[in-house]
Amino acid sequence: MGTPEFALPTLQNIHHSAHTIVGIVTQPDRPRGRGQKLSPPPVKRYAIEQGLSPVLQPEKLKDPEFVTQLQALEADVFVVVAFRILPEVVFTMPPKGTVNLHPSLLPKYRGAAPIHWAIINGEQTTGVTTIFIRKEIDAGNILLQREVPIHPDDTAGTLHDRLAQIGADLVVETLDALEAGTLSPRPQDESLATPAPKLTREICHIRFDQPARRVRQWIQGLSPIPGGFAYLEGKLLKFYRARVISEEPQSAPPGSVIKAEGADLWIACHPGLVAVTEVQLEGRKRLSTEAFLRGHPVSVGTILR
Repeated sequence: MGTPEFALPTLQNIHHSAHTIVGIVTQPDRPRGRGQKLSPPPVKRYAIEQGLSPVLQPEKLKDPEFVTQLQALEADVFVVVAFRILPEVVFTMPPKGTVNLHPSLLPKYRGAAPIHWAIINGEQTTGVTTIFIRKEIDAGNILLQREVPIHPDDTAGTLHDRLAQIGADLVVETLDALEAGTLSPRPQDESLATPAPKLTREICHIRFDQPARRVRQWIQGLSPIPGGFAYLEGKLLKFYRARVISEEPQSAPPGSVIKAEGADLWIACHPGLVAVTEVQLEGRKRLSTEAFLRGHPVSVGTILR
């Protein structure tokens, strides 16, 4: 059970393992693009390419017809990656349980955006965890974990891609151990639990009245989706990558443009300076700062709000 790109490596790994896929559950096709043409999710596209069936796409997970279809599959175990919250009637169905892959070292970063928050908070390591799903979100017993370093230049996007593959390997390892009877599930330590809440538009609005290192973490942690932003002369400007230029106090107000020439777009923080290296003005393409400034000069002293 899964929908986005993050779920694909797991589906591929299970497909090429000794385990048998008896069915796939994913989101319904949704309108996409300028023409709003119905488009299948990545998991369904792969299933069609590989001849995997059936592919179930329920609108409601409690729909009696969907529940009946699931029961008819007679699966030993369900695997869930980046999907919806399952009702109890679904996750208790398979005799060997329902395994979930979560992209953090649980109990840290329970919630919708663990990859983003790990970078935003300046973590040096994160990881992937397989758990048995239970009613409480991301709180099930831990099956296996793998620690993964966060590289200094990582964005949420680059870390997402690494964790997707490492997590896919961990899921197959979990299924192998489950079949062999060698798993030793252990409860999570609730005292160590931390949240990873959904990223709202308000959260993505970059504030420069904080240290430069922290501003950089926000920019990298929100990149590329949903993307951190501020307003440049009333227009939304997204930031995709940044580096710290200085951590010393600045005389200019936070958000002030200190330098805007060549490949340099330096912005005052509190304290420090960040250089934004990739941006996108609303309605335009994503560009390097150098290309952006060639077509859209910015005056020193302009304040990003």
